[in-house]
Amino acid sequence: MNYFLEQSIELANQRDYLDQLFRVYPMSPDNIREIEENKWNTFVKVFSINDQKHIIESLLDFELFPIKDSYVAYLRRDRSAIARNPMTIARICGRLKDMGLNKIYENLSQPKETNRQIGPLFKRWVDSGALGLQPIGLNDFMQTNNNAILSAPDYAMQDFATKYLGYTRNKGLDFIARFNNKFIIGEAKFLTDFGGHQNAQLEDALNLLHTRLDSKVIKVAILDGVCYINSNSKMYATLTNNFKNESIFSALLLRDFLYQV
Repeated sequence: MNYFLEQSIELANQRDYLDQLFRVYPMSPDNIREIEENKWNTFVKVFSINDQKHIIESLLDFELFPIKDSYVAYLRRDRSAIARNPMTIARICGRLKDMGLNKIYENLSQPKETNRQIGPLFKRWVDSGALGLQPIGLNDFMQTNNNAILSAPDYAMQDFATKYLGYTRNKGLDFIARFNNKFIIGEAKFLTDFGGHQNAQLEDALNLLHTRLDSKVIKVAILDGVCYINSNSKMYATLTNNFKNESIFSALLLRDFLYQV
């Protein structure tokens, strides 16, 4: 088993792993969504006169729809269907009327689910300088041969890796750095539970390790969460049985890994 994977398992099972991990993934489930005043005022106006077509149209401008209804996703993707389906619109508007403005506002401003907050948190942590270097933009990264960490969106990292590192996956990356004249590229995942979607997230990160790249590139899977719990889980078995030499470890060990490359 890779040394850093072994250390990650030990960290997760014997120390204050979750307390430390909160620095990387600070979940904030109580942060309500901001409601744009202009959008809300437009909705209130059409709601007060029961203009059903425009009630639905105005609510579709918000990130959340205030009620759970299987037909709303269709309306989001084809707004012309609003005019063609008056009975559906009347049914939905009837539910909205029963709710009233206060409840509608409350539902529109519900916090994002924590699993939807996770994506940007790893990069935000890296950009904070937590790894001992302040990440730099693409132009500066390309113009230096010193140790450096790239600060760029997923798609820009993908483009760089495709052009210069032999990367062929049609997927963005979470991490690119250069240490001791070697490139390190990686994906970061916080696996919050066992199950279908989370298993797919794990597989997605591990697929990077099988990708054939330039010999100067080190591929890493930066994994955290339940994958390190030794409970006969599929995740734990996959990591400990199928990956002997690959670089898999917690974000909490990323700094140590970089400086020993």
